[in-house]
Amino acid sequence: MAVSEIGSVSGAARDLAVSQSTITEAIKELESDLGVVLLERHARGMGLTHKGHAFLRHANRILAEVSYARGVFAEQEQVTGTLNIGVTSIVAGYALPDLLARYRRAFSATGVQVVEDAPEYLEHYLLNGELDVAILILSALEERTALNTAVMETSPFRAWLPMGHRLANGPEIDRDVLLEDRFILLNTDEIRLATADLWHRARRQPRMAMRTSSVEAVRSLVATGAGVSVLPDLVYRPWSLEGDRIAGVKLASPLPPVEVGLAWRRGAKPSDAARAFIDLALEEPVSRHR
Repeated sequence: MAVSEIGSVSGAARDLAVSQSTITEAIKELESDLGVVLLERHARGMGLTHKGHAFLRHANRILAEVSYARGVFAEQEQVTGTLNIGVTSIVAGYALPDLLARYRRAFSATGVQVVEDAPEYLEHYLLNGELDVAILILSALEERTALNTAVMETSPFRAWLPMGHRLANGPEIDRDVLLEDRFILLNTDEIRLATADLWHRARRQPRMAMRTSSVEAVRSLVATGAGVSVLPDLVYRPWSLEGDRIAGVKLASPLPPVEVGLAWRRGAKPSDAARAFIDLALEEPVSRHR
């Protein structure tokens, strides 16, 4: 997990305060035990293979279960009631599942209801007291002064390119160079807002190949060479559903990163169920996938 997060064995060794050889041997033993290759070297360091990405999800769950097992006999106040959560489509599949699973294990006596909707509607539900808390990209909030917010994860943008693209192996890409390719836009409120100034200094606008509200459609279209895109790391995966590869390259002039976080109504005391959810969500960042 440390190598996949940091992108190098040396960086993981420093982070874990162990030797590089300890990391290398541990990875070899794990790969031997599983019978698969989890990590591969590339120009920018170490990256996960397709099977490595699959195993990373299990590794996150394993460590979460160990953490809960250690505290299973600790005295903990019983939390009851109903928790009403709002979530946008862009973060529903990435920020919510593991967090919700951990919450249900830790506070099994509570009932949980989840509503998926556009940011402006979630904001309305929060202010009306119909939702206890929402998970969304915080820059999409219009009435932020009326809400308490807390950042769960900061997610930078990168360019998505098909493998074999002339720019796929470079360390970074100028925005203007992307104008030479057709562009695939993830057509959601949050992404349109966050990428509004992507081309503001350019003398021309990108040639749109497609506008879609589906992240998987963007992934498949980019992977098959229909165009390029610019999206936050929150939704980045190096494989399409069809198994085609996608390269993610940094922008030379970065966009402001998106902040994925929690929002709840200011001035209203959260219920015990909501407070427990907020505290749990802020214990560790959203799982990141490189």
